[in-house]
Amino acid sequence: MTPAERTAAVYDKCITELNKAVYYIDNKNIPSAHKSIMKVQNIVDYLDSHLVVKYEISNNFADLYSFLRKSLIKANIKKDTEKIQELIPYFQNLKDAFSEMSKRGM
Repeated sequence: MTPAERTAAVYDKCITELNKAVYYIDNKNIPSAHKSIMKVQNIVDYLDSHLVVKYEISNNFADLYSFLRKSLIKANIKKDTEKIQELIPYFQNLKDAFSEMSKRGM
């Protein structure tokens, strides 16, 4: 896998875990919902910690990851399926962008 393909796969994992969290909340399985949301939060933390700050785009990603982290925390505290579903398109757009980069050989 190329780095772009791996990154797209990581974002896809986030989407999967967020969808699982919604399912778990809807089915009153709060511990599993918490676990799924925490997996996504850990991924965001990992990606944020590996940004190369010498690139300007890294600041944009840092801001996005900060927003996602705060939103995930709020959604997890309240077990708010609507908030979780609002976050999925962010991860989908990132996944699509990195998939496209991979197709272009970047």
